[in-house]
Amino acid sequence: MKKINLAIVGVTGAVGQEFLKLIEERNFPFNNLKMLASSRSAGKKINFMGKEYTVEETTENSFEGVDIALFAGGKASKVFAPAAVKAGAVCIDNSSTFRMDKEVPLVVPEVNPQAIKRHKGIIANPNCSTIIMVMALKPLYDISKIKRIVVSTYQAVSGAGREGMDELKNQLDELAKGEEVQAKVLPVASLDKHYQIASNLLPQIDIFMDNLYTKEEMKMIDETRKIMEDDAMKITATTVRVPVFRSHAESVNVEFEDEISVEAARAALEKFSGVIVKDNPAEMLYPQPLETSGKDNVEVGRIRKDFSVEHGLNFWVCGDQIRKGAALNALQIAEYLISNEA
Repeated sequence: MKKINLAIVGVTGAVGQEFLKLIEERNFPFNNLKMLASSRSAGKKINFMGKEYTVEETTENSFEGVDIALFAGGKASKVFAPAAVKAGAVCIDNSSTFRMDKEVPLVVPEVNPQAIKRHKGIIANPNCSTIIMVMALKPLYDISKIKRIVVSTYQAVSGAGREGMDELKNQLDELAKGEEVQAKVLPVASLDKHYQIASNLLPQIDIFMDNLYTKEEMKMIDETRKIMEDDAMKITATTVRVPVFRSHAESVNVEFEDEISVEAARAALEKFSGVIVKDNPAEMLYPQPLETSGKDNVEVGRIRKDFSVEHGLNFWVCGDQIRKGAALNALQIAEYLISNEA
């Protein structure tokens, strides 16, 4: 692959730091690297691959000479992505800002790489839960069209960023010491009311919409249809925050137009790039958040028939939210761009 000039916006956050790990692990081809963040982090020094970098404040003038800009998420995307495109960079954005824009491809490289070529300067990275689910849905959809999906998620606090992870750690420490637990971040950092996550579950991720679904639930519904290019697919979701540091889990129920046997489903999943089937009830073998944390692949198990509907299957899927659910997926898009000059 040819080497490119790269910028990372939000480099000091959890996803930004994961970008750096993956760039080194995957030997991502870059000539120059700009580390960008908010004014609060400007001036910070980061040692990376034998070189010291100084974090710069992100401005509209930060993208001159940049080929690809990786946005780790947050408000910066809406403010600076248009400026990056104007400067000639291709933006790969982890925020929700552009995901449902008809002019912006929403991409999981293993699922819909053909969409990358339609970009006009911005490519959106889907929601973490959506990525993990569609990785398991795609090989099954290729066997038979999907009529309906019922998904319940069990999402790690890493989905709320570094603040969410710090909150769980602090609360566990407080519980261990017998101290009063302080809740300042979850379920939604921007709200005034917060609940304890340690030893608890919170059936709210992001704000509630007028239809009584949360914004996170509607992201899964809308984004899955866009990625799979099937607006007729019926989807309902319940998203839950759980006291796990990294890696999301999801219980997925799928109704197909045609019959798919458990054996056929397992075979299709085993052949699909980025998916590992871990499914042996006799040996109590199934995916777990702890075992998928820090790993690139999505794991699928508990594959079984749903006897309550015709042509139904249930399965359980786990994947690391910060890696495949965010930084890795974006970096794979960048690798595709370089390899195919899309």
